[in-house]
Amino acid sequence: MDVWLPLAFTVLMGLAMLAYVVLDGFDLGIGILLPNVDDAGKDRMIAAIGPFWDANETWLVLGIGLLLVAFPKAHGAILGALYLPVTVMLIGLILRGVAFDFRVKADDAHRPLWNGAFFAGSLMAALAQGWMLGSYVIGFRDDAAGLAFSALIAVCLAAGYVLLGACWLIMKSEGPLREQGIRWAWRALWLTGLGIAAVSVVTPLVSERIFAKWFSMPAFFFLLKLPLLSALVFFYAESRLRRLARRERASDWQPFASAVALFLLAFIGLAYSLFPYLVVDELTVWTAAASTDALLIMFVGAAITLPVIIGYTVFAYRVFWGRDGALSYE
Repeated sequence: MDVWLPLAFTVLMGLAMLAYVVLDGFDLGIGILLPNVDDAGKDRMIAAIGPFWDANETWLVLGIGLLLVAFPKAHGAILGALYLPVTVMLIGLILRGVAFDFRVKADDAHRPLWNGAFFAGSLMAALAQGWMLGSYVIGFRDDAAGLAFSALIAVCLAAGYVLLGACWLIMKSEGPLREQGIRWAWRALWLTGLGIAAVSVVTPLVSERIFAKWFSMPAFFFLLKLPLLSALVFFYAESRLRRLARRERASDWQPFASAVALFLLAFIGLAYSLFPYLVVDELTVWTAAASTDALLIMFVGAAITLPVIIGYTVFAYRVFWGRDGALSYE
C-alpha cells in the first residue's frame, strides 16, 4: 500500500471535520440560544444563519463519508461504539432541518412549536457530538469515570458552539441582539476553555504512548508552545469581549476569529496526540485503510469534489457577508 494515500485521506477527513465543527458549530450555537430572545430577535438570528446552515452540514457528510470509504475498519469500530449518540445526533439534525423550513410557513400560533423544535434539535446534535468526542478520546470507556467525562465534554462542546454562535451574532447583527451576543459569548468562553483543558489533561493519561509524545524531552519544551498559545488566545478573546461590553474600541470580528483559533489549536493538539491511530492504540491509518486501488479511485473523486465544495462555500459567505437586516417571509 502506498504510504501517502492513507495519510492524504486522514488529512482530508480531519480538515472536513474541523470545517464542520467551526461552520456548523456557529449555527448550532445560534439554535441553542434561540429561546433567549423575543420573536423579532428569533427572526434576526435565523436570518444570520439562513444562507449558510444547510450547506455547512456538507462537511459532516464529507468527513463521515471519507471515514467510511477510506477507513472501513475504523468506521465500523467508531460508529459501532457510538451507535446511540450518533442516532441522537441524526435525530437532532433532522429535527432542526424540518423545523427551520416549517417555521417559515407556520402561522403565528404554530411558530413557537417550530422554534422549540429548532432549539431542541440543535441542542441534541451539539450534546451528542460532544459525547462522541469525549468517548472517542478516552477509548470508548463505559465505566462511571468514562461516562462522566463524556457528559462533561458534551456540555463543554455545546458551550463551544454557543461561543461560536454568539460571536457570529456580534459580527452579523446590530443593537440589542449584538449586545446580548457579547454577554453570551463571554459566559460560553469559560465553559469552552474548561472543555479544552479537560481534553488536554485527560488525553495523555489515557495512553502511555500519548503521554510519552507530550512529556518526553526535548519535545516537551517545543510542544509547550501549543498550550501557551491556546491560553494567550483564550485571554485575548476574553479581553476583546470585555472591551466590546464596555463599548470600548474593538473590532466585532476579533471574538469570532479568536474562537475559531481556539478550536483550531485544540484540533492540532488532539490530532498530534492521536496520530497515527484512528482508534486509540488499536487501529492506525494504515491498518484501517482500504485497498490501494480503492483509495486511488476515491482520491480522484475527492480531488474533483472538494474544490467544488470549497468554491461554493466561499462564494456563499462572500455573497451574504455583512450585517443582516430584518427577516421577511414575503
